[in-house]
Amino acid sequence: MPIEPIHSLIDADMRAVDAMIRRRLESDVVLIRQVAEYIIASGGKRLRPAMLLLAAGATRYAGSHHHELAAVIEFIHTATLLHDDVVDESGLRRGRKTANAAFGNAASVLVGDFLYSRAFQMMLAVDDMRVMAVLADATNTIAEGEVLQLLNVHNADTDEARYLEVVRRKTAKLFEAATRLGAILGQAAAETEEGLAQYGMHVGTAFQLIDDVLDYSGDLHETGKNLGDDLNEGKPTLPLIYAMRKGSPAQAQTVRHAIEQGGRDDFGAVLEAITNTGALEYAREQARREAAAACAAIERLSNSKYRDSLLQLADFAINRNH
Repeated sequence: MPIEPIHSLIDADMRAVDAMIRRRLESDVVLIRQVAEYIIASGGKRLRPAMLLLAAGATRYAGSHHHELAAVIEFIHTATLLHDDVVDESGLRRGRKTANAAFGNAASVLVGDFLYSRAFQMMLAVDDMRVMAVLADATNTIAEGEVLQLLNVHNADTDEARYLEVVRRKTAKLFEAATRLGAILGQAAAETEEGLAQYGMHVGTAFQLIDDVLDYSGDLHETGKNLGDDLNEGKPTLPLIYAMRKGSPAQAQTVRHAIEQGGRDDFGAVLEAITNTGALEYAREQARREAAAACAAIERLSNSKYRDSLLQLADFAINRNH
């Protein structure tokens, strides 16, 4: 399903978040404004801020701190993108040049640092130690996930458990933090808060699994990135791990060689191995399991349009094509 109907419920809030983002990007250093504006304006689903807003609505929060924290979540996410693209030497994201391709690696890293530090300045406005603890823990966990992923690059012996550990830390943790923060703002009961946090973690995992599927089946005009980018970088994602596990010795060796060497020279043979072993369907099925777990985690949440939108968002995470 498209994401627009989900956003329509929180349209006014999302506009307030966008205004907050642009206001907080202000700096008297011109290059910071240029790079930050470039990456923020490049599109994106604003999925993590939306999840925070929906969780806050589902727990009947009536204040305005959710706008500040949703912007914080987006800043942290944007900072990780800036750093990731430098590490991965990526040249294309969302159909346009990455910031590092447009402005250089040094500018991307340093502006990413600016966004992290600005996010922590913004947290202080909420004046809540639990909020600070959740975000400090999340940023630390994300950094650990990024390092773990780096250790896995070109490592064809990476198994599914280790791959999922990276996903939980690097990607799902910020989703989890977003929905937990919404519950904290709404002063939800501990059980409700934990349910929303688990919802975020499972949706974040499903989202990444589908990203990995789209790297071998998506369309450039829809995904905004080239097919085989993960393979080019030597990343052992779930479709590759499954193809090695279930393929013939020759197929397994082809995939292993591609991971260890990187590049796109073996892309055709790897894609054939992935297709023949049903690796993409396997990864999609794991994503569907995560989405089901996410929905189960909030089944006791009071009925509301916000709860309905959270359930729809879990469906969007697994059925999207970009």
